Amino acid sequence: MPSSNEQPIPAARPVIGEEEIEAAVRVLRSGRVVQGPEVAAFEEEFSALVDGRHCVAVNSGTSALHLLLMAIGVGPGDEVIVPSFSFAASANVVRLVGADAVFVDIEPDSFCLDPAAVEAAITPRTAAIMPVHLYGHPAAMDRIMAIAAKHGLAVVEDACQAHGAALNGTPVGAFGAGGTFSFYPTKNMHSLEGGMVTTADAETARTLRLLRNQGMEQRYANEIVGANVRLTDVAAAVGRVQLGKLDGWTEQRIANAAYLSEHITAPNVVTPPLAPGARHVYHQYTVRIRGDRDAAMAKLTEAGVGNAVYYPTPIHRLKPYWEPDQKAGRDWDLPETEKAAAEVVSLPVHPSLGQGDLERIAAAVNALGENL
Repeated sequence: MPSSNEQPIPAARPVIGEEEIEAAVRVLRSGRVVQGPEVAAFEEEFSALVDGRHCVAVNSGTSALHLLLMAIGVGPGDEVIVPSFSFAASANVVRLVGADAVFVDIEPDSFCLDPAAVEAAITPRTAAIMPVHLYGHPAAMDRIMAIAAKHGLAVVEDACQAHGAALNGTPVGAFGAGGTFSFYPTKNMHSLEGGMVTTADAETARTLRLLRNQGMEQRYANEIVGANVRLTDVAAAVGRVQLGKLDGWTEQRIANAAYLSEHITAPNVVTPPLAPGARHVYHQYTVRIRGDRDAAMAKLTEAGVGNAVYYPTPIHRLKPYWEPDQKAGRDWDLPETEKAAAEVVSLPVHPSLGQGDLERIAAAVNALGENL
């Protein structure tokens, strides 16, 4: 157990400071609280993070993915290639537009889509590839984009955990037909709740704006069937404050991760590697436990070190996907996905950690020793 004067180190810690509170109060007092000037400013400022692409703010990362698939025309009869090792939303949005999710395996080091597995899964029905930049590590976008170009496929980036990540200098969210980000409170930056879609295509951006607002640009002049997934100005104001702090927080996450990777020496714990040319922004610092993961997590918790598993059940084994596949006589051969789901543990890496916290985390992990 941690000593009486040591508080447990949380696995994640949302930041809501005085600046965020003041921004929210300012908007509330203004009376312009939905789809107003704060949302427009947030979109413009976020554009700098994705090489100047058009940005469309919505109410969640899931809505961002859903609307992007709709905007580029993915629908019934189509297939979208997705990783099973991700949060369920990555596949749920494919089902929501009436398309089929085709699950492929991951690369063991990055936990992101394996390009070779992607190419092997392409069929005449494939419409899009959805790389997920999991834990903040960019997927192998150079190879995935080449495969997409070869086969004439759209690339939809799920960058919901990867604000500011990049590969060979190109930021995630600036590669494919569009990218999506989440502003949930535990993400690298947040807007209390919210999401953003990025695209280089002006017409796609306009379609996204219609889809988020009941299909209308002018009031009561509905052009298409749309939804109501707008972002509030209160959320946008908080997001703008957070965006201004993102670079500093990211550098702190990277420094924290570097310290942990240098000082964690437990023989049965594998620290996360970094692909050449990748900027990993460490939404999660995820290790592999070679041994009894449950016992290891219990020991870490007892030592006051927060920890969690993202994700213990691959999407293809969740009920909404597993049961229909079983009835159809179909199973997915995803050995690296299954292995990762059985081994991963995420440790605290957030920018609120102090030097003493980092030392405690490394010491607790190293205390696991060889007997797992």
